[in-house]
Amino acid sequence: MKLLAVETATEGCSAALLIDGAIYSRFEVAPRRHAEIILPMCESLLAEGGIELAQLDAIAFGRGPGSFTGVRIAAGVAQGIAFALDLPVVPVSTLAAIAQEVMMEANQDRVLTAIDARMGEAYWGYYRRDEQGCARLVGDEHVGKPEQVAIPVGASWYGAGSGWAVYGSSLIERLGEWLEGFNGESLPKARYIASLAEVAFHEGLTVPAEHAQPIYLRDEVAKKSRNT
Repeated sequence: MKLLAVETATEGCSAALLIDGAIYSRFEVAPRRHAEIILPMCESLLAEGGIELAQLDAIAFGRGPGSFTGVRIAAGVAQGIAFALDLPVVPVSTLAAIAQEVMMEANQDRVLTAIDARMGEAYWGYYRRDEQGCARLVGDEHVGKPEQVAIPVGASWYGAGSGWAVYGSSLIERLGEWLEGFNGESLPKARYIASLAEVAFHEGLTVPAEHAQPIYLRDEVAKKSRNT
């Protein structure tokens, strides 16, 4: 399988190319430069992998939550390539990508991912490692005050993401004995978007280019509020 993945939802900008199990990647912390460097990253990966865009089977992108502008950049890149080549798109949660890295690199089975959402809030979600080694969402993804994060029962969790750097004291107090440790420097990376997208592709979880939309959890909360 040949899949290109892009991730621009936070200050990190990255791209990854998966070719039959091997992953080539680029990553740079580059606030406000995502639109400038993401396509050159993709071009360099294709050159390194020795393939052309026309040989891809799918394209994946970090669909959010995250920076409003950032998630739109990744979605736009994915849509543009998918439209041009009539490729399926695999949207992948940025929260899941962070959890996937922790599971693969730190050997954690349960991860509470939290990304700083500004305005005193965080995007967050609980993830468990499944039999395939993939981060699977437990419940729903949320946005809200760190004091509103659900308290887990029955198992300890490892925290990861920028939300832990900004709201660590509140989250530590909130989770108490259920917190095993945390890493507030974790950022979503395209190589883990690619890993999750490969599994999702084989599970049939693809969308056509026109349905490759960013996820803004604040929008979802607003919609629910208007409908209640």
